[in-house]
Amino acid sequence: MNDERMRRWRLVLGGGDADGVGFGLQGDDAHMDAALAAVYDHGEGGGAGTGGGREGGLGASAPRVARWLGDIRTYFPATVVQVMQKDAIERLNLTRLLLEPEMLEAVEPDVHLVGTLLALNKVMPDQARESARAVVRTVVAELERRLAQRTRAAVAGALDRSARTHRPKRAADIDWDRTIRANLKHYLPDRNTVVPSRLVGYARRRRSVQREVVLCVDQSGSMAASVVYASVFGAVLASMRSLRTSLVVFDTAVVDLTDQLHDPVELLFGTQLGGGTDINRAIAYSQGLVTRPADSIFVLISDLYEGGVRQEMLRRVAAMTEAGVQVIVLLALSDEGAPFYDHENAAALAAMGVPAFACTPDAFPGLMAAAIERRDLGRWAEHNLGA
Repeated sequence: MNDERMRRWRLVLGGGDADGVGFGLQGDDAHMDAALAAVYDHGEGGGAGTGGGREGGLGASAPRVARWLGDIRTYFPATVVQVMQKDAIERLNLTRLLLEPEMLEAVEPDVHLVGTLLALNKVMPDQARESARAVVRTVVAELERRLAQRTRAAVAGALDRSARTHRPKRAADIDWDRTIRANLKHYLPDRNTVVPSRLVGYARRRRSVQREVVLCVDQSGSMAASVVYASVFGAVLASMRSLRTSLVVFDTAVVDLTDQLHDPVELLFGTQLGGGTDINRAIAYSQGLVTRPADSIFVLISDLYEGGVRQEMLRRVAAMTEAGVQVIVLLALSDEGAPFYDHENAAALAAMGVPAFACTPDAFPGLMAAAIERRDLGRWAEHNLGA
């Protein structure tokens, strides 16, 4: 038991004079230690498995990186592999190697890798482009498998609940909570009951478009994961006949990608990560897509660092809310937690009744349902996201 404890501490601390363990690693443990050292250690001295320091780095050698990718997939689960790949790209500047097809075929596909590939899209050689598309296609398929059904179910349910009627056709269509609240004045104390003189229920689903949804996504470099998730959600929402969904991406220019929502892979390759930000221009364009304000949901996904005219941006948001548009501002749509964002702009939006918060992909279906039902989104975020 003591040896196992020392082994674990040795792997955590990484060897060298500072670890205080003095425990040598052998076999698979030594290989795991070396794979970790390549990214997280920058010391000099003894090799892995000796109990001394470890030599970090992968250099610029594609074969060495390929062997390292194979090692980490052998010794670590896929979720850990994805984190290590992301850290290796950022810490060791391996971006250039991702332009080589053999590297793309060796990596573990994940959202962060897709974001990196999209940022490299314009400089990617033709021989690497198809490999990059295969990576993006794999990630998109996995995200759709994970999120699509839940999104459709949440949105469809919210649309049904938001369509109220005072003549429900079936007992199952009665909204008992609202019916009781509407009839509290008919409470009979001696019978301890409420006599419902007026029923409140859910109307049958209509086939026509019930809501307009505009997703407006900041494609600056820091928003890479948000762009990936927004594209997948946009494609899912566009597949629902009861919604009319538009997708707009922007930096200093605005691009309408609505006609590519049927193919999220092509849509993602139509984005161009990086560059400046003109939120005001993007909102101005999005306003033109709204034809039924009272039935529209505008989702701005941005860190709110405005390079355009700030006061005009705030004025446009105020005009949309006054017209009846349900405005949602997401500082990020990713699993990353609290992002860097412009606190001053977020506070100005909150003062107008438009709270800004980060949202995880798993929570996004519930957020859309809350927006459709016109619930208080600030309270929803506090309850579901801890915002």
